[in-house]
Amino acid sequence: VQLQASGGGLVQAGESLRLSCAASGNIFIVNSMGWYRQAPGKQRELVALRTSGGITNYADSVKGRFTISRDNAKNTVYLQMNSLKPEDTAVYYCNHRQRGDNYWGQGTLVTVSS
Repeated sequence: VQLQASGGGLVQAGESLRLSCAASGNIFIVNSMGWYRQAPGKQRELVALRTSGGITNYADSVKGRFTISRDNAKNTVYLQMNSLKPEDTAVYYCNHRQRGDNYWGQGTLVTVSS
């Protein structure tokens, strides 16, 4: 499975960004796709994920501001990020999980200035 992410950039606090990640290859129908992030000096953490069955999970720090969605036909996951804060600054990694295996995208940098 290969993942191609896009959509990062530099924004000011309060603005919005949308990340996209398309999966290709041998995709199993039952899977989850989502986003993790890693800030400098910190561990990688879950931001949001959505299963192929529609179950979602969000980090407490982004609830109410970020929305994850999927287009299963396109094997693509989106992360709409609103009301961005400087503490959201990180490299965001797309994740695809199926049959117990994890796959990662190349990472896209999101920088939020105050």
